[in-house]
Amino acid sequence: MKIKEEKCCEASAELSLGETFWNNQYNAHTTGWDMGEVSPPLKAYIDQVNNKNLRILIPGCGNTYEAAYLLQQEFTDVTIIDIAPTLIAQLKEKFASNPHIKIIYGDFFKHQDQYDLILEQTFFCAINPQLRKDYIAKMNELLAPGGKLVGVLFNREFEQQGPPFGGSRAEYEIIFEKDFIFKTMETCNNSFIKRKDSELFINLQKQN
Repeated sequence: MKIKEEKCCEASAELSLGETFWNNQYNAHTTGWDMGEVSPPLKAYIDQVNNKNLRILIPGCGNTYEAAYLLQQEFTDVTIIDIAPTLIAQLKEKFASNPHIKIIYGDFFKHQDQYDLILEQTFFCAINPQLRKDYIAKMNELLAPGGKLVGVLFNREFEQQGPPFGGSRAEYEIIFEKDFIFKTMETCNNSFIKRKDSELFINLQKQN
């Protein structure tokens, strides 16, 4: 296991509610977004990926059941990044004996590397909507030629002020179309029960 620290960018951290906000959620165990299992749509996608050597990133990873599942399926190059130090300490302990995962404490928007696949699971909905264009630009930067952004986005609005922040398929089509080829953007038929009829599955390929 490789552990790396990348200091958070103050400007983007503020817009994305910041390290203190998210760290407090983990300290207080107020992580209502945590399903306690790998997201079913992501599990189904992972199950059909044959190349176990893909360079994979999970940003805003949370308790990262997806990373654990990838490692169980013998993927060899998994990177996770999160802004909350309490969480990162827990993940360092959890994956201490596994050499195939890199754990980064830091700001996704300052991260530098190249990946073949980035998995989206409750990160997009956790950041301030003002950062969505920055999110797309950063995803495009981090993906290698032909790389894919795959995961789930909320296809609904929320009554309360976020996070989570919602959105719609029409909105996503507009903001992603300049940088990505749409392989899939459709309503999930296998969402976690509490998210039934509220998620879109996306498989977006970087424009070369």
